[in-house]
Amino acid sequence: MTRDDQQTSSTVRLTVAQAVVRFLANQWSERDGERQKLFAGCFGIFGHGNVAGLGQALLQNELACDQADGADAAERLPYVLARNEQAMVHTSVAYARQKDRLQTWACTASIGPGSTNMLTGAALATINRIPVLLLPSGTFATRVSAPVLQELELPYAADVTVNDAFRPLSKFFDRVSRPEQLPSALLGAMRVLTDPVETGAVTIALPQDVQAEAHDWPVELFAPRVWRVARPLPEAVDIADAAAIVRSAKRPLVVAGGGVHYSGAEDALRRFCEATGIPVGESQAGKGSLPHGHPQQMGAVGSTGTTAANALAAEADVAIGIGTRWSDFTTASRTAFQDSGIRFVNINVARFDAGKHAGLSVVADAREALTALTDALEGYAVDDAYRGRQASLWAEWDAAVEGAFNPPTDVTDRLAEGLLTQGQVLGAVNELTDPRDVVLCAAGSMPGDIHKLWRVRDRKAYHVEYGYSCMGYEVPASIGVRLADESRDVFAMVGDGGYLMMPTELVTAVQERVKVVVVLVQNHGFHSIGSLSESLGSQRFGTAYRFRDRRSGRLDGEVLPVDLAANARSLGAHVIEVHSVDELRQAIKEAKAWPADGGPVVIHVETDPRVYAPDSAAWWDVPVSQVSDLETTRTAYAEYVDHKGAQRPLLAPPHAGH
Repeated sequence: MTRDDQQTSSTVRLTVAQAVVRFLANQWSERDGERQKLFAGCFGIFGHGNVAGLGQALLQNELACDQADGADAAERLPYVLARNEQAMVHTSVAYARQKDRLQTWACTASIGPGSTNMLTGAALATINRIPVLLLPSGTFATRVSAPVLQELELPYAADVTVNDAFRPLSKFFDRVSRPEQLPSALLGAMRVLTDPVETGAVTIALPQDVQAEAHDWPVELFAPRVWRVARPLPEAVDIADAAAIVRSAKRPLVVAGGGVHYSGAEDALRRFCEATGIPVGESQAGKGSLPHGHPQQMGAVGSTGTTAANALAAEADVAIGIGTRWSDFTTASRTAFQDSGIRFVNINVARFDAGKHAGLSVVADAREALTALTDALEGYAVDDAYRGRQASLWAEWDAAVEGAFNPPTDVTDRLAEGLLTQGQVLGAVNELTDPRDVVLCAAGSMPGDIHKLWRVRDRKAYHVEYGYSCMGYEVPASIGVRLADESRDVFAMVGDGGYLMMPTELVTAVQERVKVVVVLVQNHGFHSIGSLSESLGSQRFGTAYRFRDRRSGRLDGEVLPVDLAANARSLGAHVIEVHSVDELRQAIKEAKAWPADGGPVVIHVETDPRVYAPDSAAWWDVPVSQVSDLETTRTAYAEYVDHKGAQRPLLAPPHAGH
């Protein structure tokens, strides 16, 4: 039957899965008068839960659109085969972030392990406030064949399935047990996906029998629908109060978070800083809010921050948080801000975040609030001495970055043959990539090093997932970023530990001919946790990739003979192995020249994990054992107690009008 054969003047007969696909293909988002398809497509891995439901529906959609033109052809929902369910959620999240949360993908998985493999991705999306639609399959709603393969049986609750695990990880959850429930579930999902405050993972669980069940749907359900992404305006009284607090400040500091990027508020922030002279420190999500070289750009702030931003934070009498959720890394576990009378002004679209640290809440879109605050502060500017301090602190830090990118001979002479420092790797990639190219990372020691060292030259050129800091995010996420903007090369920086978590999406990049560049840094273990373990007195226990020694019985034998370059090559990637800075520089140039449709490139480089980036002069709260037989642990605990003495509640005094 054709679509016309099945459709009457008011209804169309489709399965639930076919209705889902047709609905998603007709959803649009709009902001500032610009419209775009809300869903770029659907990632999926099929099994007995969805192969005859959503799988059949996606096939039917593809074939119908191939034969159609005009409006019918525009109803295509492209399908991409992934290799790992968690990975396809990461790809979708990265795509949505690169698109400023205005577009995303749907993800479908089969019953049981296929669906629950998406749980980690759901947590990552919700923690980072990134929209992604998850369509996990479920066991029979009718229970006609129960218990079926992969069904969770609970003697006290027959209606619970493994998909209920998505509830605490989703900003919206529904289970469609009857076709009649689908319209409200879909509309509820779209509301949350396009809400800048409430967005995150959205889950619609679809039992396998319901997916294949036919129903007469009102044609209005499939009409193109536009969801406007709001820009809430600030209350005039809040702007007036914020301006009064800032005018009283002698050492104010902006902390720019991801909301600056999602709002497209970079130009508004630049105008604000140039008018007032207020310096800017950046969270991981906010890095790049001002370009490298801007006089008010102080770089990263907090536990992985620059010494410039952290020195200013310690002295600040007013902190202006813009689109930040004030994570422990941003506040250096509440030790970064030391002025006893510091006050907080929090500009955030989410009231939940705007109210943190008892700050003045300016609940509004970042761009609109900054524009209003700049006008309200007309005539105000910090004094020349404070501007001079900014310049002096930044020059000192910039010199330290140069020393990390190009270490002195007393460092390089100590390296074993063929080994580089992580700073050398980052410096070469930063120098030889184009300003619009994207650096991407998520876990290990590199996010901290990149946060401190990377010189961002474009608003969308920095992509580090540090809300969940999920190992394995890098390779699949690089695909999402590249799909979002094929005019940019993407350089995924990943250590051997992170790479081993999820290398399989290299096959997806090969399949789709997606050019991504993976810089695979091999240091034979967990660099970040190794150094953290050492600092906490745990002597790097269990953090190196080594044989178990037959005499000691411990994992302290020879280095494992793991060849990750060969692994990447076996998955279809073009691999370049380098053993010197000159070879690395040539490899980056070769990767840049690689064809746009040539698939993934992997640059394999070995580094010495005991050569560190410049210190942030900041702290991160990780508890240390209070009692121990180990001297190293006792020493670490004494240091921990000292740091705890600098921890502050960050409860600002009441502000005017409250």
